[in-house]
Amino acid sequence: MHIIIVGTAFPLRGGIAHYNALLAAELSTTHRVETITFRRQYPAILFPGTSQEEPGTGPHAQAAECLIDSVNPLNWITVGREIRRRKPDLLIFKYWLPFFGPCFGTIARVATRGMHTRVLFICDNVLPHERRVFDRLFTRYAFGAVDCFIAQSDAVERDLKAFWPKAVFRNVPHPIYSMFGPGSAKADARQALGLPHSRVLLFFGYIRPYKGLHVLLDALARVRASLDAHLVVAGEFYDAEQSYRDQLRDLRLEAAVTLCSEYLPNERVPLFFSAADAVILPYLSATQSGIAQIAFYYDLPVIATDVGGLAEVVRDGQTGLIVPPADPQALAAAILRFYNEQQESRLRDGVRREKERYSWAHLREAIEDLCPLH
Repeated sequence: MHIIIVGTAFPLRGGIAHYNALLAAELSTTHRVETITFRRQYPAILFPGTSQEEPGTGPHAQAAECLIDSVNPLNWITVGREIRRRKPDLLIFKYWLPFFGPCFGTIARVATRGMHTRVLFICDNVLPHERRVFDRLFTRYAFGAVDCFIAQSDAVERDLKAFWPKAVFRNVPHPIYSMFGPGSAKADARQALGLPHSRVLLFFGYIRPYKGLHVLLDALARVRASLDAHLVVAGEFYDAEQSYRDQLRDLRLEAAVTLCSEYLPNERVPLFFSAADAVILPYLSATQSGIAQIAFYYDLPVIATDVGGLAEVVRDGQTGLIVPPADPQALAAAILRFYNEQQESRLRDGVRREKERYSWAHLREAIEDLCPLH
């Protein structure tokens, strides 16, 4: 089968680019695969980060064709015609934000006009955590060009059924992010990061309001009343950084938190996960989180909130601990239980068993079943 993946890819950065690279690598084992990405993904005025490009490389960082301008409708038609000229059997889009709905929907319509090409959307979300006025309209337009869907959690499946009842889909869990390379010994990683602490927790990824870092900081203050624990926050701020620094000062946590407020290149990611005892996902809302899939790759347990599909991946008492959202007292109690009951080793064993469910081969097989070559 000839497959074209359309969306974020190297040299652009972030989890979607990593996902598409790993998906292309897996599909390439049995199919002919091309990837087309953006020459402009976001207008600079809409992008909250410092750069849209990956600062490092990595084992799956093959460059894609940079053809798409996300805000130029004439470009969408041109790209659609170019894809139609190549006559793919399947077009795959990773869908997570309605901003891209008009672009993806138009490309798909032009590319498939008069062709046998089928269109598959792999959905991280149906509608985003932070809603905007045109979200439903843009998503409806995009979905109108789609033949079939992959939902990556039960929460996304429920949203898909409610928003697009006629959807033909499969529910396949988000596979593990395996592209960052092997970890290192915990002591070595902590030394490399300057963390001489006996208990280290990790909050990783873009910092946005819905991810609940402010709740975690409140919980950490409660934890430290009876237990010495250190938190590493590693990720670029897409929210007001100063408000978190003010919270650290007010809670007297400045010495208890290492703040790496930057986007980390791929080659540095293993250090942070290797240094941690557990990853914390204190989200206020979510469908799923790719951070859990990175944690699982490094056999790390996860302490997460019971929102969206997180509890589908983080099995309470087996691969981590689940607490109510927006509840710093419950989160603090879970962290204390994790350490006082010495649960790390047992939960790591659970992660090693559970992560076999999250293979890229399972996703490839679901795509082949959903979109067979006619």
